[in-house]
Amino acid sequence: MSFASLGLIDPIIRTLASLSYTAPTAVQSQAIPAVLAGRDVMAAAQTGTGKTAGFALPLLQRLVLEGQAASNSARSLVLVPTRELAEQVHDSFKAYGASLPLRTMVAYGGVSINPQMMRLRKGVDVLVATPGRLLDLVNQNALRLNGVQTLVLDEADRMLDLGFSRDIDKVLALLPQQRQTLLFSATFSDAIRALADKLLRDPVSIEASPRNTTVKAIKQWIVPVDKKRKPELFLHLLKKHGWRQVLAFVKTRKGVDQLVDLLAARGIAADSIHGDKPQPARLRALERFKAGEVRVLVATDVAARGLDIEELPVVVNVDLPIVAEDYVHRTGRTGRAGASGEAVSLVCADEVQQLAAIEMLTKQPLQRKDEDGFEPEHRVPQTNAAGQIVKKPKKPKKAKLAQGEAKVVQEDVRFRR
Repeated sequence: MSFASLGLIDPIIRTLASLSYTAPTAVQSQAIPAVLAGRDVMAAAQTGTGKTAGFALPLLQRLVLEGQAASNSARSLVLVPTRELAEQVHDSFKAYGASLPLRTMVAYGGVSINPQMMRLRKGVDVLVATPGRLLDLVNQNALRLNGVQTLVLDEADRMLDLGFSRDIDKVLALLPQQRQTLLFSATFSDAIRALADKLLRDPVSIEASPRNTTVKAIKQWIVPVDKKRKPELFLHLLKKHGWRQVLAFVKTRKGVDQLVDLLAARGIAADSIHGDKPQPARLRALERFKAGEVRVLVATDVAARGLDIEELPVVVNVDLPIVAEDYVHRTGRTGRAGASGEAVSLVCADEVQQLAAIEMLTKQPLQRKDEDGFEPEHRVPQTNAAGQIVKKPKKPKKAKLAQGEAKVVQEDVRFRR
């Protein structure tokens, strides 16, 4: 199958050829015709399989063939959960639409709102935004949403969860009732699917890969360890395996900074991404990592979605994510576009519930590998293939009686002596 066979116009075909796109992926081959036909779409596919092109290419084509943007308005709105993903998606739109006379822009918080307001004066064909900054622009009368023809929720599971649901409800109330809605993500829980049913009209459902699965090319395992020894174990594994580049996920912003300081003290080039850092600093850290100037990038889950790093060899979960679906997104930063990769998780006894939830979601047990010298004092309970915690069997009562009897006999012998 070729991109031309999907109904894309020649300018887009030529641009794809210049980008070395030879054939559509599974999600692209199903999504592109549906979006071109104006259908609502709900698409699930593993990270690194080309989801962005699945909606960006047909949207660009429809926009260039149909009308133009009015001042202070957007014709297509793409909502994403993080600033990094906003930049990445916008870069994709710019690349795919390089030969098309369309205006695109990206808007997110953490930077001045004034340049964004100025750019909206002439209107844009595609606006990629985070929900909070989008509403800021609306409240400043810099943007009207009544002209939106297509709404895209990228990483839709996170966009519809409790963290964003209130903002999403406000945005939906401002949009036209008659519109095209596209939901794309690597993971969709049953609860999110039920909620999505209220947003979509007779949608085309696409599952280009089994639900909530990790990429098969990724080698995954866990290392049991006590919580206090995780940083030490991370340094040990970094040296032992000689990983040239690592994306490490830590639960808290404080934990991120502590690990970066420890790495720096050991002479290892490291940088960080988390919510407290200004956006320019976050982008600079990412660019340094991509350029190979930094060996270890330590991040919170703000980086679990939207970081597209070519040939990233390994992801290390220093802490397991609170939400099981985020494990799929974290590990999806490696093994992209058919490449191989590794995903290693350092797991302490307190995280066994999270481990069980991950194994139940992905329907696969994670292999355990003890590391010499780091065996935990607090045992990480075993889990089974169904993601259930296996309780340690109790000793039979008879054995306890036998031990008690032996103790009595022993004391009796001492007394006689």
